[in-house]
Amino acid sequence: MARLWYRMAAGIVSAGLALGVAEVLAAFVGSETAPVQVLGSTVIDHTPGGLREWAIQTFGTSDKFVLYLCMAVVAILLAAFVGVVERGNRAIGSSVFAVFGVVTAVIAVEQHGFSAAFPTVVGIAAGIYALRVLTRRVEAVEAVEAVEAVEAVEAVEAVEAVEDDRLTPGDRTPDHTPASSVSTDRPQAIPHPALVPDGVSALRRRQLLRGVAVTGGVALVAGFGGRLLGSRRADVSGERAAVQLPEPVGPPISLAPEADLRIPGLTPYLTRNADFYRIDTELIVPQLSIEDWSLRIHGMVEREIVIRWADLANREAIERLVTLACVSNSVGGDLIGNAMWRGYRIDEMLAEAGPHPDADMVMSHSVDGWTAGTPLAALTDGRDALLAIGMNGEPLPVSHGYPARMVVPGLYGYVSATKWVTELEVTRFDRAMAYWTKRWWSPYGPVKTGTRIDTPRANAKISKGTVAIAGVAWAQHRGISAVEVQIDGGPWQQAKLSAEQSIDTWRQWVFEWNATPGSHTVFARATDGAGAIQTADRMGALPNGATGHPEVAFTVE
Repeated sequence: MARLWYRMAAGIVSAGLALGVAEVLAAFVGSETAPVQVLGSTVIDHTPGGLREWAIQTFGTSDKFVLYLCMAVVAILLAAFVGVVERGNRAIGSSVFAVFGVVTAVIAVEQHGFSAAFPTVVGIAAGIYALRVLTRRVEAVEAVEAVEAVEAVEAVEAVEAVEDDRLTPGDRTPDHTPASSVSTDRPQAIPHPALVPDGVSALRRRQLLRGVAVTGGVALVAGFGGRLLGSRRADVSGERAAVQLPEPVGPPISLAPEADLRIPGLTPYLTRNADFYRIDTELIVPQLSIEDWSLRIHGMVEREIVIRWADLANREAIERLVTLACVSNSVGGDLIGNAMWRGYRIDEMLAEAGPHPDADMVMSHSVDGWTAGTPLAALTDGRDALLAIGMNGEPLPVSHGYPARMVVPGLYGYVSATKWVTELEVTRFDRAMAYWTKRWWSPYGPVKTGTRIDTPRANAKISKGTVAIAGVAWAQHRGISAVEVQIDGGPWQQAKLSAEQSIDTWRQWVFEWNATPGSHTVFARATDGAGAIQTADRMGALPNGATGHPEVAFTVE
């Protein structure tokens, strides 16, 4: 068993060294070219829609951490297997490493170009070298232990033979077993030439353990150091802190006091940047400098234009309140947030390029190649579709798209809210498919009317008397005209709405209820500005958003 553990340890630390070396090199080539990032993004790209939705509903915004954890478990198991099957005269494990490296390098080239294979190739070479060296040390220990085992057996047999020779015939039992009268004096040591000199066994073990420890230590330092170096080399947080947002034209937006009911347990009207949900396909947040950023508008247009950061100073900035929602938001879920966005009108930019009359879609591209297909009509019908550079009075957080992203009222994020946006390609729905559309999501993503019960919480225990049942409701770009609650299957009752700040944002609501002791269940439903009532039919998020009435069960004591 000890030999097995030696081999497993050799495989694991060798794999760690391969990944660590690759992380260091990726810090210079691009953090996205590290094998962990390459394979992680591939897993995300090829995860079936149903499984992805289950992961988001189960783990929420921690889904990427869970992905890393699963990848780590698989990597450790594979590395242990590689160590067990590797032999000094048969490089079986090394071959597995090599195949893994080739596959990862090919994927990296497809994603980021030929230079992206460099970290993986060099890292795998280092891992194979370490595996070969450690395997030889393991086999040296095994050889010494095998000889020692032979010597031990021979010594025992020699002792038994001497003891047997010292017995007289009368002292033997019929089966030649010494009788009870046999002397208990120990025999003299038996001369035997040692096949393994004294101390060699301990030396070999020390060499192996030292090799495993050093390789593991280098792997850890290289891995964490490379990740830290990469993040510092590409970090744009310092640049972001120095960005001065332009003053928006028009009167400043002031929040009506009645827009926020300020009820304990109720979600605030404005969502803090730190609390705003983040759902995207990025394992490493892109670090895009304003010096490198530009927006190219091309495709089915009269003239291609390129807008750089400095060019934005010649445009009029505006500020608007817009609620964004993720299509993966479950009924009553929290993948939704409301913020004050500052930026530039996309319809003005598109007008400068001159879309062709038969174009009906704009494919927006992120710096990493992610795409979203937005109806051209939604970007040109007068709604406040923005190229946003500010969020709640400060430059966009890096994780939310710095330096520029799209914000389009009334559409789910998967068809509109491209972060780190660098291209707007004017095209047609019958000619191009965006990232999630290729994965069976609807090409159109209008936000569905929804509501959420924030308080009381599910399974809460509350005191009898007057209780505030409260939450938020949304139907972006249509507005909310009413919210109703139903208690224990009774009639639907009208809730009080907060002031409507904009049809593009959610509204808070509250229903004052005289709570009676016992177990209770509350449902809620909203009505949009056109008079359409939120459907009760329960449907999952795939392919165009979840539906149904939210419910909360609690106990009144």
